[in-house]
Amino acid sequence: MTFEEMKALLIEKITQHQLITATISQPRMKSNDIKRIKLKPILLKDIYHIQMEYQFERILKHENIALTEFPAKLEDLFADYRQAHIDLLDEKIHIQLSKKNKVMWKTEKAATQKQVNLSHNRKKNYLLAEDTPYPFLIRLGVQTADGKVKKQKYDKFKQINRFIEFIDDALVHLPKDRQVRILDFGSGKSYLTFALYHYLKIEKGLDIRVTGLDLKKEVIEECAQIAEDLGYEQLEFLVGDINDYNNESAVDMVVTLHACDVATDMALARAVKWGARVILSVPCCQHELNRQLDTPALDIMLQHGLVRERFAALATDAIRAEILSLVGYETQLLEFIDMENTPKNILIRAYQTNKKPSAEQRAKYDAFVKLLHAKPFLANELHDYLS
Repeated sequence: MTFEEMKALLIEKITQHQLITATISQPRMKSNDIKRIKLKPILLKDIYHIQMEYQFERILKHENIALTEFPAKLEDLFADYRQAHIDLLDEKIHIQLSKKNKVMWKTEKAATQKQVNLSHNRKKNYLLAEDTPYPFLIRLGVQTADGKVKKQKYDKFKQINRFIEFIDDALVHLPKDRQVRILDFGSGKSYLTFALYHYLKIEKGLDIRVTGLDLKKEVIEECAQIAEDLGYEQLEFLVGDINDYNNESAVDMVVTLHACDVATDMALARAVKWGARVILSVPCCQHELNRQLDTPALDIMLQHGLVRERFAALATDAIRAEILSLVGYETQLLEFIDMENTPKNILIRAYQTNKKPSAEQRAKYDAFVKLLHAKPFLANELHDYLS
């Protein structure tokens, strides 16, 4: 079978509505961030589509393609990937392509004909299950007493579960032979602080001690009362500022959510100095770089205030991530569902590795900040670690 014959046969089967699921994998280029793509048919407004689920290392993104547009999309897929597992109504197909597109095609007949599920809104499996009552979610007003998620709180419920996914991923990096020390700077109403405590202490049985820190005295008092009522003995809430908190010499995990401008950098610097194994940070407003930007080559873009603001925010988080990498962390910028539905939905995740940066990596960082005329607050705070 030739490469063109293979594509024509697949298109014929898929356009005849035979697809159940498919997985496209083995990127041709190592630089391809999308490791695999899953396909399934769905109905959108009673029109047949193919849903593409793009699987990055930790992020899933979706795109729905009308059937008439799918042949062109399939052409692109096989230009970028070399393997496909395709589950059809009455057969399974495995395709392996060589670098020169020589086709290996294997077929396995199904014992019985399968059924296609065209439902688009299948119930998501959350780490904190829907319809299961959790005392902290009931007390915080996210659930009713019988465990139903309140309609107006569903975005919060999704955000909490997204955060718990990050916590679950981080388990392997936390110590197993002693108490785990966790600090949450800018804990606010503490939905995520309570969720973190519940998941690690109640569900995973870890020995942890968690402190939530915030400047708002009334909020802290309310959270402290809830923790006491729930019997969360190893969870405390304190009134205080990131800069003034000097009660620790070592911390295992630092969480910082929506700390404004350089307050995020203060928290990141503290985490590094404490030797935190895990850092989870969702920045808020960012003004430092916006004021410093002086790059005439980018004036066509930066002359527009809205674009300048967004560029500065993205560049700031990229610089933060790179600084953390330079001081011995494996760092990623990931999408995070925000309960206020704002565009500030980037999460900085860093795991301590103590890996030394290469000269090339440091040179790229230096060239980037020089290009932007950036003088990062975080770099100044961690000067001794970057030297």
